[in-house]
Amino acid sequence: MSVEQPSGLDPQTLALVRLAGATATGDETKLRDRMVAARAVHVPPQWVDELLLQSFLNVGYPLALVAFGVWRSVAGPVLESEKGEPIAHPEWERWTKRGVAACGEVYGRTYHKLMLNLRALHPAIEPLVVVDAYGKILARPGLDSKRRELCTLAAIAMQNAPRQLHAHLRGALNTGSSREDVDAVLAVVELDLTKERALKLWEMWSDVRSRNL
Repeated sequence: MSVEQPSGLDPQTLALVRLAGATATGDETKLRDRMVAARAVHVPPQWVDELLLQSFLNVGYPLALVAFGVWRSVAGPVLESEKGEPIAHPEWERWTKRGVAACGEVYGRTYHKLMLNLRALHPAIEPLVVVDAYGKILARPGLDSKRRELCTLAAIAMQNAPRQLHAHLRGALNTGSSREDVDAVLAVVELDLTKERALKLWEMWSDVRSRNL
């Protein structure tokens, strides 16, 4: 299954999704080209900043730092007006409440099962996910939850993480994307995948897409 011309999303969102996929590659030329393309369609710089901040969660510190380095060379230094919300201060209770709400939005009715699974892996993982990932980063103002989740989906689709991919296919629907929106994202991502990986991606999405979530 494939979509030749993604049209379910606006040009700014598509440009952001393409950039999200590139963050998983570490390819500086690809990152630069997609950042320049994003600026050409007037993607707000704050959206890119927020995407790259959440990339620390989705692709890891090394690749996120590479992407940020390229972004600063394209966009210039951080302006005072672009610094957004600070996270280097202890507001554990607020991060927790905000994280529970944001994580609950993404995972929907499977949220409590997720928490049980995280605790079973290690007791430190639940607060890392809820407080640090969702409370401090993914619930930040500056980028809406729908676009955040589509970008997360694009980054995860580039990696060999089928369980997380399945969760974020559902998460995209839970945060307000239509099935056609997800079609468009996967059509973008498959261009960076092998035919075998792309086929598995579409097969998983076909299964999720057909369900009444």
